[in-house]
Amino acid sequence: MDLPRIFTVRESSHRIHNPFSPGKLATLGEALRLAPGTRVLDLASGSGEMLCTWSRDHRVTGTGVDISTVSTEQARARAVELGVADRVRFAHGDAAGYVADEPVDLVACLGASWIGDGLAGTVELLGRSLRDGGLMLVGEPYWRREVPDEEAARACHAHRKDDFLPLPELVERFGGLGYDVVEMVLADQDSWDRYRAAQWLNLRRWLDQNPGDELAAEVREELSTEPVRYTRYQREYLGWGVFALMRR
Repeated sequence: MDLPRIFTVRESSHRIHNPFSPGKLATLGEALRLAPGTRVLDLASGSGEMLCTWSRDHRVTGTGVDISTVSTEQARARAVELGVADRVRFAHGDAAGYVADEPVDLVACLGASWIGDGLAGTVELLGRSLRDGGLMLVGEPYWRREVPDEEAARACHAHRKDDFLPLPELVERFGGLGYDVVEMVLADQDSWDRYRAAQWLNLRRWLDQNPGDELAAEVREELSTEPVRYTRYQREYLGWGVFALMRR
């Protein structure tokens, strides 16, 4: 049980596996006014940057669960580096279907709504671990502007145009699922650039060092096509943000 190798290669230098900068992540933690001792469950926690830095800065406690063995080890090392290994732990496992033994104060899934087979299922899954009055964080894409055709939608990693919603409709969708949107922090084009463009350097350096690897052809194809796809479509049309929700 693990992610395909291409994910590890693509984001080998990343501590945050979504289009948030460290500053955006810090802004989100500050905006939520987290109290010391807040219990957090982070599903699809990646390299653990949110849980580790918030434990350092706000003294939260909690657990991260991720399917990637590489990311889980990176998260554990980051907890030691920041001196918070006594307050946070990271488990290697499939976040899909994971429910906390006891309700937590804050439950999060930032950019991995596949764990619930889509937005509605992910919100339902996260809600099963959340105490009454607790906070839910969902990271989700949305359309920054109207997508001209299905080709552009597919270039933005949607199967079709209606896979993602414009921002107002996404906020409205959360209400339809029974939650108030009580905070949000949105990625901007600069933070998107830092997330996506850093992948290209990772790919190129890996390719130079591993020209004979069985993955080399796939890496070469991605490096040849993704910068154009990103600058032509994703940078203009695709937004992403983290939305803080409370159950109505």
